[in-house]
Amino acid sequence: MNWEEKYQTGEVFWDRGAPSPPLSQYLERHPVQGRALVPGCGHGHEVSLAVQHGLDATGLDIAPTGVAAARALYPLLADHIIVGDVFNPAAELRGGFDVVLEHTCMSGLHPSLRASYRRGIDLTLRPGGLLIGVWFINPDLDPGEEGPPFPFSVIALTALFADGYAIVDDYVPDVSFTGREGRERVRVLRRLA
Repeated sequence: MNWEEKYQTGEVFWDRGAPSPPLSQYLERHPVQGRALVPGCGHGHEVSLAVQHGLDATGLDIAPTGVAAARALYPLLADHIIVGDVFNPAAELRGGFDVVLEHTCMSGLHPSLRASYRRGIDLTLRPGGLLIGVWFINPDLDPGEEGPPFPFSVIALTALFADGYAIVDDYVPDVSFTGREGRERVRVLRRLA
């Protein structure tokens, strides 16, 4: 997937113009502190949400046009939204985060890239840190459509983080964007030492 091209042509079908309702609800109910990374931050809505909840947040996206749009939407956070690759994070990002906030990044990746995504999380999240994810589980695709979003099961999510992470929280949220009701799962994982 050429994400830069998608942003240049305005084909950002995943962007709903606001932060994830389940993620917003989680942060309201479970205050967290420290440095937060938002991989695949797109237009920066979850970066803004994280800052509103007191986190020192950094948004990371591979598409320069997406980053420019996020900086324009959230000019006070411009220095916190950067171009970068979650698969190969810059040295200053490695091991530096207490929290990773996941929303739509993983579901936009081809299944062959999931191990690389996991490696990127491992490289950025410190031991004891939290991966707070709103995971898009088994999205319905139109006939003949392959994704993104790519189908992802709870079993696959469990397997991806089975080694080195402990489940802290896990539930189907009671809030969501229209059309995603019952298709998302909040799962919070703590990175073990």
